[in-house]
Amino acid sequence: MPRAAHTTAASTALAVAALAAGLAGCGNGHAGVHGETAAVPARPDGCRDVAPGELAAALAAAAPGDALCLAVGTHDGALRVPAGVTVWGPRDAIIRASQPGTIVTVAGAGARLAGFTIDATGGRFEVLDSAVHVIADDVVVEGLVIERAVYGILVERARRVTVRGNHVKGDTRAAHGMRGDTIRLWETHDSLVEGNLVEDGRDVVVWYSRGNRVTGNRIHRGRYGTHLMYSHDTVIEDNRYFDGVVGVFVMYSRRVTLRRNAIAGAAGAAGLAIGLKDSGDLVVEHNLLVHDAIGIYIDQAPGGVNESLYIRGNVIRQCDAAVSLHTSPQRTVFADNDLADNTETVRVAAGLQPTTAVWRGNYFDDYAGYDLDGDGTGDLRHEARSTTAAMIGARPELAFFRGTAALGVVDAATTLLPLWRPQVLLVDEAPRMAPRDPQEVLHAR
Repeated sequence: MPRAAHTTAASTALAVAALAAGLAGCGNGHAGVHGETAAVPARPDGCRDVAPGELAAALAAAAPGDALCLAVGTHDGALRVPAGVTVWGPRDAIIRASQPGTIVTVAGAGARLAGFTIDATGGRFEVLDSAVHVIADDVVVEGLVIERAVYGILVERARRVTVRGNHVKGDTRAAHGMRGDTIRLWETHDSLVEGNLVEDGRDVVVWYSRGNRVTGNRIHRGRYGTHLMYSHDTVIEDNRYFDGVVGVFVMYSRRVTLRRNAIAGAAGAAGLAIGLKDSGDLVVEHNLLVHDAIGIYIDQAPGGVNESLYIRGNVIRQCDAAVSLHTSPQRTVFADNDLADNTETVRVAAGLQPTTAVWRGNYFDDYAGYDLDGDGTGDLRHEARSTTAAMIGARPELAFFRGTAALGVVDAATTLLPLWRPQVLLVDEAPRMAPRDPQEVLHAR
C-alpha cells in the first residue's frame, strides 16, 4: 500500500537515527558494558595472588571471605568455587580447560567471579558444557569475557544471582542453532541480568523462573534475544537487540513487562521483534521497533479470561507488518503507539475478528482525517481496511505476492470502486495527528 502523503523521508530518517542512538549505549545509565568490552571490576582488597597452575589447590584451601587474584597467563579449568570465595583477574588472565567439560562451577552461596577471561573451546552441546555454571544462591558473575562458549553463563535452581557487565561471545564456527545459550536462567528466581554484551550466540533464556529482571543488555546477532517460558513476574527493560531473528518472545508467562527496549533488524521468515504467546497480564510499553519483519506478534495473549494485554507508547516503523494477529484479540488495548512506514499496519490470519481489540490515541501515517479544533486528535475516527489481508488470510500462498503491484491494485480497486467492503482491521476513535520523537520513547518513565 502506498504511504500517506504526509509521511516524509525525514520522519523515516528520524526513526533510524533514534534507533542508532539507542543502540549506541544502554538507556538506564548503570549498565556495565562500555565500548565493545566489559569493564574490569576493581581488584578486591586483601586479595591473594594465584599463579598459573595453583588455582585448583587455592580454591580447595579457600574459606568464606577469601579473595583469590589470578596472575596474567593461562589457568587450568574444570574448577569448583566454594561458598563466599571471590575469584578475580585482569582481562589477560585466562581460564581454559584441556578437555571438554564445564570450565568453572560455582557451587557455594555468596561466591563471586570477576574480571578475567574464559576460553570455553571444546564444550559439548548435548550435555550443557558451560563457561560458568552457577548452582548456588547469592552468586555474582561480573565483568568476565567469555569466548567461544557453547553455553556461556548457565544458572540453575538458584536465587538472587547477579549476572552483570559480562561480554559473552558465541562460537561462530557452529551452526546458529547448535551454539548453545549465551545466558540461561533455569528455575532461577529473584535474579538480575544487567548490562551484558552478548554476541553471536543462540538464545538468552529465562525458563521456569520467577521475579527476574533483564535490563540494560546489548544482544547482537542471536536467535532469540530473550526467550521466556513459564517465567512469571519478569521485567525486560532498556535492552538493545540488533540483527537477530527474534528480539523478545514471551511464552506461557504471566505478569511480564517489556519496557524501553530497542529492537532492529529482526529479519527472515521467522523474524519478529516481540512475540507474545499463551501469556497474560502483559505490558508492552515505550519500545522502539524498527526494520523488523514483524513488530508485535500475538497468539493467545492474553490467555486467561481475567488477564489483559496493554500495548502502549511504542514506536513501530519500517516493518513488514507492525502487528500480526494469530488469534482474535481479547482484552487487548493499543494506546498511544506510533505506526508508520510499515508495509502493513495489521496482519491477520483467516477467520479472525481483529476489531475486538481496543485502539485509542494512536498515530497512523495513513490517517486521512483532519483536526479542525487543533487539539492534536483527529476529528474523524481511523479505520484500517484491507481486501488483500482477507485474501491472504484465506489463501496463505498469496503472501508470495505481498508488496507487489498485483495486490496493490486489488486494494486500490476496492477503494476506488467499492463494490464490496474490505475487512476492517482496526478502528481508532481518536487517532493522534502527529508522531512523537522516537528518541523520547526509550527515555520514557
